[in-house]
Amino acid sequence: MYRQGTARGTETAWYQGWDLTENERATFRATTIASQQAKRQAIAGECTASKHPIYSPRLDPLDLMPRLHANGLSALSLFSGGGGMDIGFDRAGFGHVASYEIMEGAAAVLRAAHPDWTVYGGDSGDVRRVEWGKYRGKVDVLHGGPPCQPFSNAGRQNGALDVRDMIPEFVRAVKAIRPRVFVCENVSGLATKRFEEYVKSTIIEPLERQYVIRQFILNAADYGVPQTRRRVLFVGFADKEEAARFEIPAPTHRHDQSKGSGHNLPKTMGVREALGLPETGVDALSPTLRSGLTGPRHTTSVLSSVSALKLWNKLGVWPNGVAVDRAAASGYVAKNGDFRLSLPDCLVLQGFPGDWPVQRPVYFALGLIGNSVAPPMAYNLANAVAKALCPAKL
Repeated sequence: MYRQGTARGTETAWYQGWDLTENERATFRATTIASQQAKRQAIAGECTASKHPIYSPRLDPLDLMPRLHANGLSALSLFSGGGGMDIGFDRAGFGHVASYEIMEGAAAVLRAAHPDWTVYGGDSGDVRRVEWGKYRGKVDVLHGGPPCQPFSNAGRQNGALDVRDMIPEFVRAVKAIRPRVFVCENVSGLATKRFEEYVKSTIIEPLERQYVIRQFILNAADYGVPQTRRRVLFVGFADKEEAARFEIPAPTHRHDQSKGSGHNLPKTMGVREALGLPETGVDALSPTLRSGLTGPRHTTSVLSSVSALKLWNKLGVWPNGVAVDRAAASGYVAKNGDFRLSLPDCLVLQGFPGDWPVQRPVYFALGLIGNSVAPPMAYNLANAVAKALCPAKL
């Protein structure tokens, strides 16, 4: 049974922890105490010399998203979270109308990154309370990624029975605003047979009379992001001719999971190369980074599964106890001596600018990163939408 979280940024029922048995609580408590003790020793300088120096990343995600000139199109953001979709559309030349995000901590990050943006957070960012008609005729593209927990394994896939299911609210906004295009993003689980009827009744049928809707899956690694991260997209065009011009963004990079042609494309960096770590003869894409706000407790781990742990081990990277910065990670030695990740490292692996102002606590920052759309993927999608809307300019 779910219970509402009360930690910073999680006052809303959209981000809930799980009730645990006493044995589970005891296990987590013992692990936490041991981790806290090791961390205190590291901060006090009581540990041995750092296992690794502070490395500089070889990948700058901004290189994957060259800033384009303003294209004269506007974009309104719902469920903005850490800002992944917002970054992509902004870098692609779209004018920013506003961002709506119920977590005030997330809204604060967006304001810090872009003081010029209009950002609604907390109660004013609650999409359930907004009368969207005020934006009619003022928005070319409405985009957003409603909470994914109702459709993800970590969220138990309760779909419409989950209080966090906000896709109906996204559809309500589309119907009220009537943008030229809408873009709805979610975990690939939403595209499985389990939710086929849900998608039909909740997204397709309410909107298909006004929009030509395309459904497809993108992998962030196809756009240079050093992470396996597949997401389903629903893109709807109000104009049939513009819909006919829309092309699903082709890969810009190749990687070890690439399908089909593309051998002439630049290679997506693996984790070690992207983070500037020494070569070991083994490198690969990062497993999908989990959000620090999902699972049985809020966590500073990005580990998503047992198979992911095996890959992290092969890479020589420790996915648990992510540190606040690279200096702290270097001094906080992992038990097995592997490289410890920091928040700036996770930003790079997710395709965010390395200086994106995510804040403490670390679990909350990881929640924003792990829940976000990878910005380079959003950027390429934004370019594809822009080309369909105004091909003469691009």
